Amino acid sequence: MRFVSFEKEGHASYGLVEASGHYRRVPAAFQARFADLKAVIAGDALAAAAEAARASGETLAPEQVRLLPVIANPGKLICVGLNYKSHVAETKRPDSEHPSLFLRFNDSLAAHDDVVLRPAFSERFDWEGELAFVIGTGGRHIAKENAFEHIAGYACFNDVSVRDWQKHTHQFTPGKNFPGTAPFGPVLVTRDEVPDVTTLTLETRVNGQVMQHASLGDLIFDIPTIVAYVSRFTPLSPGDVIATGTPGGVGDRREPPLYMKEGDVAEVEITGLGVLRNRIGTDHSAA
Repeated sequence: MRFVSFEKEGHASYGLVEASGHYRRVPAAFQARFADLKAVIAGDALAAAAEAARASGETLAPEQVRLLPVIANPGKLICVGLNYKSHVAETKRPDSEHPSLFLRFNDSLAAHDDVVLRPAFSERFDWEGELAFVIGTGGRHIAKENAFEHIAGYACFNDVSVRDWQKHTHQFTPGKNFPGTAPFGPVLVTRDEVPDVTTLTLETRVNGQVMQHASLGDLIFDIPTIVAYVSRFTPLSPGDVIATGTPGGVGDRREPPLYMKEGDVAEVEITGLGVLRNRIGTDHSAA
């Protein structure tokens, strides 16, 4: 199953993606019980949502709605850094015994087709294509062998970074939390449709040029390891989002460096999960 979150005529809703590419919005009575996809996941009701949408949901063409981040309000939004050998090598950082983690705020999320704004006071606006997964069943101290049972589904993620602010200190937080700089979507693909995530391929393109290309099998810390590690220090809850890290090929480490500018189009494509596409704009609010 594939789900989208969207806004139509100022009203936030969600629905099922049909094979035709159209959306089937859940009926109002169902949304009254489950306000958004996070609530559906928490209620273990993804199958029920799909059934309700198919039975009596309104059919919508993509151009009739504005997409939202597939989960716009995660309780936790956790990102893994330095999780591909190719990226570790280009940053010239040493290997780590444990996953490198940082947090994003919910207002840093963006949706497919949103214009992602580069702050006018920074020229170092960089792409980071990633796979993100959404927790379905919460838990603490989750064993690696049970990790996939706790995942609801997967989506594309672009951990767009303001590199100069990221590097003000050894803490990543400022450069990773400018508003609307983390596109997430376009769809949530449920775990049953992805029997082996390690076979998927991730590709990031800017203006059609391939910048990153890697197998999800190349993760240093795989998804079971990430789930087990994170759940040791904090409880995971339904709707929490974890982004798994980016491969080599970021703009900041190219010779010469290459950054995104106004008018550029960034795309993150993952096998079977669709294409997450965003145009780059400029935020002049601090001018």
